[in-house]
Amino acid sequence: MLEVKPRFQSFEEYLAYDDSSDKLYELYNGELIEMPPDSGINVQVATFLLIQFVALLGYKRVRGHGLELEVRGEPRNRYPDLTIIRAEHIQQLAKRNTIRLSMLPPLLVVEVVSPGELQRDRDFIAKRLQYQDCGIPEYWIIDPENKTVLVLELIDGIYHEVGIFAGDDLVISPQFQELSLCVSQIFDYQL
Repeated sequence: MLEVKPRFQSFEEYLAYDDSSDKLYELYNGELIEMPPDSGINVQVATFLLIQFVALLGYKRVRGHGLELEVRGEPRNRYPDLTIIRAEHIQQLAKRNTIRLSMLPPLLVVEVVSPGELQRDRDFIAKRLQYQDCGIPEYWIIDPENKTVLVLELIDGIYHEVGIFAGDDLVISPQFQELSLCVSQIFDYQL
């Protein structure tokens, strides 16, 4: 039997769609592209950061991989590995865990780079431009291959490097200056 894939003319049509599954999709040129599962290392890094931010902010403002961001361009949505939301988002996201372009942007998004050149370009170039366009004040790119954390801060609508942190460096976060996090802690997932 031939499976007919749905096509969407608008983001609103996509939001109304329910395939009764837990799958995550990016909307690309009106078609659903199923997101593959994350690597174990990516999950470990994102979970470690989630725990650190929950200790700092409480659990309601820290969202893991399931939070969806509407963005301009293609694809029309992204699922950051970790997102720090604003207090007003808590109520806005009660029915659907999607931050729309019409809402204020989250305070911070974190992406953990998956292996492969395509994934590196996606996180370092494509997502950077989309998150910058959304006005997200801070973007972290965690690179398990090089064991670095790139912190970007939005200034006058453009991301500027706060720094590339490695080893025993403390991660400097413009939004969360009270965070005390050493890069080596993030990559302490070896057996």
